[in-house]
Amino acid sequence: MELKLFYSKDWHAYELLDTGVGEKLERFGQYTFVRPFEDAVWPKTLPETEWAKADGKFWSSKTGAQKGWKMQGKIDEKWEMSYNGVKFLASPTPFRHLGFFPEQASHWDFIESELRAEEKNRKEPIKFLNLFGYTGVASLFALRTGAEVTHVDASSSSLKWAKENQEITGMGNLPMRIIEDDVIKFLEREEKRGNKYDAVIMDPPKFGRGPKGEVWKIEEMLPKLLAQVKKVLSDKPIFVILTSYAIDSSPLSLGYALEDMMKPARNASSIADAGGDFPGKVEQGELCVFEKSKERIIPLANTAVWKAK
Repeated sequence: MELKLFYSKDWHAYELLDTGVGEKLERFGQYTFVRPFEDAVWPKTLPETEWAKADGKFWSSKTGAQKGWKMQGKIDEKWEMSYNGVKFLASPTPFRHLGFFPEQASHWDFIESELRAEEKNRKEPIKFLNLFGYTGVASLFALRTGAEVTHVDASSSSLKWAKENQEITGMGNLPMRIIEDDVIKFLEREEKRGNKYDAVIMDPPKFGRGPKGEVWKIEEMLPKLLAQVKKVLSDKPIFVILTSYAIDSSPLSLGYALEDMMKPARNASSIADAGGDFPGKVEQGELCVFEKSKERIIPLANTAVWKAK
């Protein structure tokens, strides 16, 4: 299996300006920030004077400093960003992120292009499912194609943010279900209801808790998650996207897991338990962003994509 680099050069509101010595310097709209990037085991390209101009820096507890953001001057609590015509809000969070992951832009493009191409062949609206959906940027790109979107996350604050994003981009009247729930429990209920989905994207965390204290550990739960997702796929699914920031091993691991998921289970006790065999192709690799200072590609997450033939 080959590895692919997934990245977009269409960013205008965001730039990765420089990396080095365990950090990255980024521009999010009108603000620049320094965030930890432990994989940057090389020197910085830009001079320290440029890094010192950043509006804020997130300090990791690994450095011995007090963990969290330290701002240089006043910044807006939230400000508007956009990518290829979709608007959404950015804001520094306690977890070093700013409300979205720029490296996922290539997936946003893929989602929109695949759904638009497929809608011509379907009489009914395409049903799109975003699991661990966070603030919903991927959901908005699906929503813009006319798909019926279901967006699931266990965090009430992330879901509130997703609703804000839906409103500011002008899609507040379009059909997007925003659901606060434990993902596994949600999928089990959807299976019982007979609800099916044509396209799925999921970005499971390393560790988390559901609304009722349900514990999520990716090492234990990922096989169960994939098995449960398969049970809610339609007869002719379009694609399934799996991304992980939590698995440090090769993206081949995600590719193998997704490939096995889309085939009948070998140890099933019945045909019904085995599930369908979905003919398609899996691509796996790394989600990346383009670094301006050295004009090179920087990998930030592992991903795998199954697409129907």
